[in-house]
Amino acid sequence: MSNPLAYARFELLRTFRNRRLYIFSLGFPLVLYYAIAGPNRNEHDLGGTGISAPLYFMVGLAAFGAMNAVLGSGARIAAERSVGWNRQLRLTPLSTRTYFRVKVATAYVMGILTIALLYVAGATLGVHLQAGNWLAMTGLVLIGLAPFAALGILLGHLLTSDSVGPAIGGTTAVFALLGGTWFPITSGAMQKLAEALPSYWLVQASHVGLGEHGWGTTGWLVVVAWTVGAAVLARRAYARDTQKV
Repeated sequence: MSNPLAYARFELLRTFRNRRLYIFSLGFPLVLYYAIAGPNRNEHDLGGTGISAPLYFMVGLAAFGAMNAVLGSGARIAAERSVGWNRQLRLTPLSTRTYFRVKVATAYVMGILTIALLYVAGATLGVHLQAGNWLAMTGLVLIGLAPFAALGILLGHLLTSDSVGPAIGGTTAVFALLGGTWFPITSGAMQKLAEALPSYWLVQASHVGLGEHGWGTTGWLVVVAWTVGAAVLARRAYARDTQKV
């Protein structure tokens, strides 16, 4: 497995053969979106945010689904470790850098698919944005997924195949709840807590869709800090796992 492209192709094929992907990463967010946003499709100022309910929940559930899809790389890594696949990879010329890049790229492919499906669903409920706003919003969401890609790799190297599933599900649920996926967070101590989480800034990408400037300094600092911190810890977990061989 010395060819990075061959390894990337292999990873994508393995991922798309996983039936759970279609249920939890792609299907579940769509069902939730129609269940929540459908009855509120005529709400144009959800919780005083100035954002329509279909747009708010489209971005929020795109963030939720993408988080779940990106963190799902941890489950694949844990499964690989349980059968000794990672040990076999270390015997090949595949570099550590390539290994991490492919894992992140595969996670992003899953996240992008989830986002695209939610965008289509949003359009069916009347979400209409200018092309430039769609692109700017999507770009910011993709940047906001970086810490979750690192967290997925970290969890995959820390947990077993039996425990990683519940851990990822619980992590996604907590981030979604405290990040404002299910309801607007606009004031008080709850907002202070939310602003310290990367999931909050994923949801805030909806403001870019409305033509606003998006994240301020706090948003960028939070996303960068979480990304760097999780990446450093993931690298250490990988190195410790390597020493067990």
